[in-house]
Amino acid sequence: MTRKLYIHPIALALSPQSEECEAVRLGGAMVWASRFAVIMREGGRIVSRDRVSAGEMAAALAALPADLGAMGESQWANLRKVHAPLTCGDRTIRLDQPQIMGILNMTPDSFSDGGQFLDDAQVAADHASAMLEAGAAILDVGGESTRPGAAAVWEGDELKRVVPMIERLAAMGAAISVDTRRPAVIEAALGAGAHIINDVSALRYDPRSLELAAASGAPVVLMHAPGKGDDLHSNGTYGDVVLDVFDWLADRRDAALAAGVAAHNVILDPGIGFGKTVAENLALINALPLFHALGQPLLVGVSRKRMIGALSAEAPAHQRLAGSITLAVKAMEAGAHLLRVHDVPETVQALRVWRGLVDAALTDFSQLP
Repeated sequence: MTRKLYIHPIALALSPQSEECEAVRLGGAMVWASRFAVIMREGGRIVSRDRVSAGEMAAALAALPADLGAMGESQWANLRKVHAPLTCGDRTIRLDQPQIMGILNMTPDSFSDGGQFLDDAQVAADHASAMLEAGAAILDVGGESTRPGAAAVWEGDELKRVVPMIERLAAMGAAISVDTRRPAVIEAALGAGAHIINDVSALRYDPRSLELAAASGAPVVLMHAPGKGDDLHSNGTYGDVVLDVFDWLADRRDAALAAGVAAHNVILDPGIGFGKTVAENLALINALPLFHALGQPLLVGVSRKRMIGALSAEAPAHQRLAGSITLAVKAMEAGAHLLRVHDVPETVQALRVWRGLVDAALTDFSQLP
C-alpha cells in the first residue's frame, strides 16, 4: 500500500521573535509557524500523527524510513521556500505579502455579477479601472461561468467576450490573467496582452493546454476541481478532503513540470466551492497552511461563494461582503499569496489593516528573550 507523508503547520505565530526565533516563515509570506503535525497516511487512511516543533523537525525527519524521510525533507524545504515575484509585462507582482486579483466577469450568467459588464464595454472598463485604483494587483478576465449547472460556452463566444476587453486592459498597463480552460482562448488572450493563465480545470480540459502553457512561458494557475469535461463540480467524493486535494494538486503540479512549465510559473488553487460541501470547504480553508508544503504560490478564491450564504441564512451573492472579507483575512493569515475577489476596495482595506497588525508584531522587540 502507498505511504505518504504530510507536514501540516498547526500553530501560527505573530512573529518569529514571539517564539524565540523557533518559527519558520511559510511560503515567503508574512506568516510564521512554530509547530507542525507530521502525518503519515497509508492506503488512504491516516496511521500516525505526531506534533513536532520547528526545532525538532530535523530529528523527526531523520528518524523516518528513507522513502518518507525524503518526502518530508522536500515538504519541509517547500514550507520555507521564498517565491520569486510574478512577471507580468512591465509589472512585477511581489509575493512576500498578499496580492489582490480583481474579478471581471464578461459573462451573462456568472453567479454573482452575470451580465453586469458584458453588454457595455465602457462600464466594464470603468469597473476594471476602479479596481486598479483601489489596489488590485491583477485583473482576472473570464468569459465563461463555472458555477454549478452553468452551460458550456462556445469557444467563439468566449473569444468575443474576453479578447477585446483584454486588449483594452493591456492598453491601461494592467497585469491581466485570463480565466479559461480552452487553448484557443488562452493563445488569443496572451496575444492580446494577458500575462497569466487561470485554468479551473488545471490544464485537463484539453490535452493541448499543457504544451501551450509550457511554450508560452506564462504563469499558470492550476485549480482543484473533481469533475472532468464540462462539469467540474461532479465526482466530489473524498476520503479526507484536505489530503486528497493536496495529493491531486501535487499530481497536477508534477504534470505541468513534466510538460515543461517552469516551476516558478506554477500557482496552485485548492478550488474552494468546486465539487465540495460546506463542511469540506471549511476544512480546506482551515488547512490552508498545509498547502505551502507543495512548494508553489497559493491562490485562494472565496469571494461571495455559496458557502457564505449557507452559513448566513442563505444570503444572496450580493449580500456576502462580510463573509467574503472574513474568509479573505483567514486566507491572509494562512499565507495565501493571491486572493481572487469581487469587492476590491473593501478587501484591500482589510489587507492594509491586517498588514499593519503584522508589521506591529514584527517590530515588537519586547518579545525577544
